[in-house]
Parts: sequence; C-alpha cells; structure tokens
Amino acid sequence: MDFNPGGSSERPDDRSLFGRGADRRMDGPGRGSAGRPGAEFNLQDPVNSFISAVRALILSPVGFFRGIPRQGNFVNPLIFVVICALVSGILSGIIGFLISLVFRSQGFGGALASLIGGIILAPIGALIALFIASGVFHLFVLLLVRPSNAGFEATLRVVSYSSVTRLINWIPIIGWIVGFVWGIVLWIFGIREVHATTTGKAVLVVLIPAVVLLILGFLLIAIGIGAALFFGNQQQF
Repeated sequence: MDFNPGGSSERPDDRSLFGRGADRRMDGPGRGSAGRPGAEFNLQDPVNSFISAVRALILSPVGFFRGIPRQGNFVNPLIFVVICALVSGILSGIIGFLISLVFRSQGFGGALASLIGGIILAPIGALIALFIASGVFHLFVLLLVRPSNAGFEATLRVVSYSSVTRLINWIPIIGWIVGFVWGIVLWIFGIREVHATTTGKAVLVVLIPAVVLLILGFLLIAIGIGAALFFGNQQQF
C-alpha cells in the first residue's frame, strides 16, 4: 500500500508516523503537487468517482488528501458520507434482520421495521457525527496548528472521506476494530496533508479528543456499574 508516494513533494515527516519535520512551513491551502486531480468523489460521475476515491483512500491516502481541494463544493464530500452510511446501514441491517429471524428475537414485522429504520437513520446519524467530529477536530487544529490552517471546510473534507471505513464497519468485531484503526490513520494523514502541518501535530489533533472521549466513556460505564451495585444493595435491605 502506497502510504508515502515518492516524488519531489516528499516531506521528511512522510517517512514515518512520528518522523521529523516539525519546522516545516505551511505551503498554502491549495492543491498539493502530489495529488491526482479528479480523485475526489464527483456527483457528475458518481459510480466511477466513488470507486476511484475508495481505491485511492485504500492504496494511497496521503496522495488522495494531498490532492483534494481545501475549499469548494460541500455537496460532494457529504454525498460520499451518505453513500458509505447507506451501504453500511443496508448490510448491517440485513445481518440484524437474519439474526432476528434465526433466533426469533423479533417477529418478521418487527425485524423488517428494524431493518428499514436502520437504513433510514444510518445517513442521518452519519451526518450528525460528521459535523460533531469535524468541529472537535478543527478546534484542536486552531489550538495546535494556528494560525496557518486551511479552514474548517478542509477538516470537514478529511472527516467526510475518512467515512470510507463505514464500508467495513458492518462486519461484526473485525470490521469494528479494523475500521477504528483505519479511521484514525486516515484522520491523521488527512489533517496533516490538508492543513500542511507535521505528523506530530496531526496525531495530537486526532488522539487528544479520542483519548478524552475514551476516558469519559469509561467513567460513564463505571458510574453506571456503581449505581447499579448501589441500588442493588439497597433493595436487599
């Protein structure tokens, strides 16, 4: 997999995840020289451009994020998110539907309603998560990359195209793990490339909110378990 395309545009910090290059200056918000124009999803050619974008995000994510425009039409990246969410929603919904029928946890009508509801809610939830994640990441971009960054729209595009991981998230357990790790890698590469910053800063932009959310999640779980044990003991008395 070509995570680090060669050529004259290679940067010192492209050679490893925590490579050197902290003193690299901004090269502007425009299209990078290593990018391939047309790799971004395009509604004028939805099938071919979607396949091309997915292939680039798998085989050459650095080149993809380096090549996409930093500003422009919001529609293309948003539709890309919706397509990925619909694919994931349909496939995961079918699996849930079949499991419900096999184990008879729901009747046919209930299983079918869950399938249809999941498909409808999948793109809505994906778009809500997109704007929340983009806002959080861009807050840390402003804190760590300031004042030289390509703007909120550039961050939104990174999070949008990183939604490609939804294409495997419907696979139980394996898809969740691989999609989570792959998503973090895409976020780091994307933030680094579109904002022309260093790998170290991009890692901080991505991992700080991720770690904070993880800690909050564990705290909420611990509080829930503690509350359940407390009320359980109270009922015994």
